[in-house]
Amino acid sequence: MVKMPKSVYYYQVKIGAKADRHLEVKTQIDAIFHAHKGRYGYRRVHLALRNEQHYLDPKTVQRLMGQLGLKSTVRPKRYQSYRGAVGKTAPNLLQRNFAANKPNQKWVTDVTEFNIKGEK
Repeated sequence: MVKMPKSVYYYQVKIGAKADRHLEVKTQIDAIFHAHKGRYGYRRVHLALRNEQHYLDPKTVQRLMGQLGLKSTVRPKRYQSYRGAVGKTAPNLLQRNFAANKPNQKWVTDVTEFNIKGEK
């Protein structure tokens, strides 16, 4: 048998007797979360609560959602690629024959486009 200090016992009794001060907000968080099919995270739930005149700190909303076991589902990003030709393709005149008899006879360049941070 494990002994528990008296102070811990009475602290737990006192905590158990106290009413949950966020009970009303928890029901609203649950309703908002399920109304949007679990897609809302704590940030959007916080904004929805603020629209309903419940002003809470976002970290409080995050903590309450953690207590309720509510976690938003992350939808995978759909693959987006451009389909279609942009401009004209230049004819391949060199046919990979890069040897030249004299300087400045053949000039080539690389026109490859790289997508970096959403910009080409």
